[in-house]
Amino acid sequence: MKRFTLGLFAFGALAVLVTILGTYYTINERERGVILRNGAVVGDAGPGAHLKVPFIDDVVTVSIETQKQLYTTAAYTFDQQPTDIALSVIYSVPASQVKALYARFGSIERMIDSVVTPKVMEQTKNVLGGYTSTTAVQNRAKLNNDVTTAIYHAIKELNAPILVEAVQIENIDQSDAFERSVEERMLAQVEVEKLKQNAEREKVQAQIVVTKAQAQADSQLAVAKATADATRLQGEAAADAIRARSKALADNPALIELTKAEKWNGAMPTTMLPNTAMPFFSPK
Repeated sequence: MKRFTLGLFAFGALAVLVTILGTYYTINERERGVILRNGAVVGDAGPGAHLKVPFIDDVVTVSIETQKQLYTTAAYTFDQQPTDIALSVIYSVPASQVKALYARFGSIERMIDSVVTPKVMEQTKNVLGGYTSTTAVQNRAKLNNDVTTAIYHAIKELNAPILVEAVQIENIDQSDAFERSVEERMLAQVEVEKLKQNAEREKVQAQIVVTKAQAQADSQLAVAKATADATRLQGEAAADAIRARSKALADNPALIELTKAEKWNGAMPTTMLPNTAMPFFSPK
């Protein structure tokens, strides 16, 4: 009888302990709690310690941390090039939406599978279809922005309890044939640029030669012009001197005799013609 009483007491104590422990629960800062009463959502709980009705209430925790979901999908560009595109979606569940999330989907994973993933795949293919293989690579930032906007609005239209914080295109992988053609095109472009640079260099060198030749010609022309000007000036000076002398002689006939006298060395001529006057002396 004692053993039965002791066992009954132990069982009762254990039941009381379980009941007490069942009334207490905690929620951390990175989560929110959804309170269920007999399976129905009746409220939510923030971080900290809380009490609940044992055996009737239950609490399901939902993370409100920022999370990352990776995707890879095959799509076609505007020019019908097969492309594998990898992207990541950064998202979180707003604290005010945890009840709605559980009521509609039961968990974050189910919401991702039923809402987010289909829209991500759909909108990524739609947006990529508006880009050619070349522009998808060259304008990757714009492509990323367009994909982000499309996914954000598509999920928002469903009024899903999720906040899409960012979308990042991780990789764009196109066919080997296309990548080879891009490489060949780039090499050809490099060769074209090299030829342009060579042509420009030759043009500059030719211009330098022309400039030097022009400078030399200008220099020679300047020398010739200076020489011609000097000769002309000398001629003009000589002509002016002759004209001045002629005018002086015409105005002063005796100047001729004076000039002869100035140049006479004092010696008398050794030979004289008959009936001629002595030098420098007029017969007057």
